[in-house]
Amino acid sequence: MSYLTQELPSGKDKAMQTELFEVDPLSDNRKLYVRTAEALAAGALVGIPTETVYGLGADALNPEAVARIFEAKGRPSFDPLIIHVHHGKEVDKYTAIPEELEELVHTLASKFWPGPLTMVLPKADIIPDIVTSGLPTVAVRVSAHPAMRGVAKALGRPVAAPSANRFGHISPTSASAVQKELDGRIEMILDAGACSEGLESTIVRPMLDEKGKPALELLREGPVTREQFRNLVKVVRRKPSARPVSEKAPADAPGQLSSHYAPRKPMMLLEPGEEFVPVEGVRYGLLSYEGTSDLAQEGNWAEVVAMSPGNGRLAEAAVRLFALMRQMDENEGIDVIVAEAVPEAGLGRAIMDRLRRASAARE
Repeated sequence: MSYLTQELPSGKDKAMQTELFEVDPLSDNRKLYVRTAEALAAGALVGIPTETVYGLGADALNPEAVARIFEAKGRPSFDPLIIHVHHGKEVDKYTAIPEELEELVHTLASKFWPGPLTMVLPKADIIPDIVTSGLPTVAVRVSAHPAMRGVAKALGRPVAAPSANRFGHISPTSASAVQKELDGRIEMILDAGACSEGLESTIVRPMLDEKGKPALELLREGPVTREQFRNLVKVVRRKPSARPVSEKAPADAPGQLSSHYAPRKPMMLLEPGEEFVPVEGVRYGLLSYEGTSDLAQEGNWAEVVAMSPGNGRLAEAAVRLFALMRQMDENEGIDVIVAEAVPEAGLGRAIMDRLRRASAARE
């Protein structure tokens, strides 16, 4: 049955069958991308890989389909979504970039797109309010993954796609993780293997500083670091009183909630210099940076996993972070997950951001 004629079940009906389709890295996948675009055009939800994490895609210009994203994820309607387009030139169709920021936006696009960078820009009227949670801005990205770009190109419209997991849970970096989170809630998953980056995209807001000069507000740390931006433009720090927000307040951009990316089990982060004091009778698992620290060698852990085994490479730690969190969450021999801090520089800031939000969920 074609997805163009199939009647899609609502979230109140019986669980649907989620179909899995393999993306062959050595083949031309255009037919699969067209089939996926047909499903999206009919209102379906599809798990689509990006280089960062798997996204839960819907036709961004179809408000009813976008509403199903919030339903499937259990995501609050005040948390806006990122839209994915297949090429940087498409951005002008869906945003209303002020003239004074055009040069900066185009510079960032040419430097970091396709790639793990999301820009928050004034939206065009064509973007439904449900995508932006009623905000006058929209978060836009051009993924470096051929599957997301191929599907967006075949659809001919942007794909709204937050991470393909239940709201607040660990972001999925594999198709199997998407299945565990959303099987029976969505129509399709494209399986392209593990994501190459492992952390959600960096989010920035191009703006004018107090002197009226172009600058960037860094809203979420990610694979593109503030050091890379500083070679191009002034980076404005987000005020401490600004977002992240609580689950009861509207977010001004995606990825701003203080509690997020969390396992189902309690998780605690040991900040640098903080001593670990175990509670008798509780089984702890350690999410270590290298696995060679004194803490990791103590021998009182139900399980020790290392983000960058013996190497201390932040890029490797970023790729492995969510998969290891999920592994420990599924270990029945662990009651509480303890995470070591990583060096808070460059990509390490993004890793620490995710660890802090994951641990905040259980405070």
